[in-house]
Amino acid sequence: MRKKAASKRMINGDSKYGDLLVARFINNVMKSGKKHLAETLIYDSFTIIAERSKSANPLDVFKKAVHNVSPMIEVRARRVGGATYQVPTEVRPERRTALAIRWLINYAKERSDKSMSQKLAAEFLAAANGEGNAVKKKEDTHRMAEANKAFAHYKW
Repeated sequence: MRKKAASKRMINGDSKYGDLLVARFINNVMKSGKKHLAETLIYDSFTIIAERSKSANPLDVFKKAVHNVSPMIEVRARRVGGATYQVPTEVRPERRTALAIRWLINYAKERSDKSMSQKLAAEFLAAANGEGNAVKKKEDTHRMAEANKAFAHYKW
């Protein structure tokens, strides 16, 4: 290794809730540095969640959705000899939330609602209930790791 590892930048909580997870989500939704637009999308989706689920706190629904989508294990390609094996490995906590955020955003984009805030709200509600495409992606990842359990001894 030639240079020292980059230090982790600390991000501040979001402007409305002061929550780090919401701030990370906003930063991932943001395009071309338009943070205010990303914040508006997220907060609008939270108001939609509050309307659709009368009793639930939108922040709790959001956190439950991220938790339900976070994968515990994934497969990584490893070359041994001439063959490439899919080796199941545990996912680090930082990567776990990063993957969950990425999957929620990508599958929200694929939905057929009118606005992005409605798409996000629908994906959050579905994920919080253990449904939706993002949760399906997590289950597929786990299934793939389970299927390749025989190659776990190549993990080093």
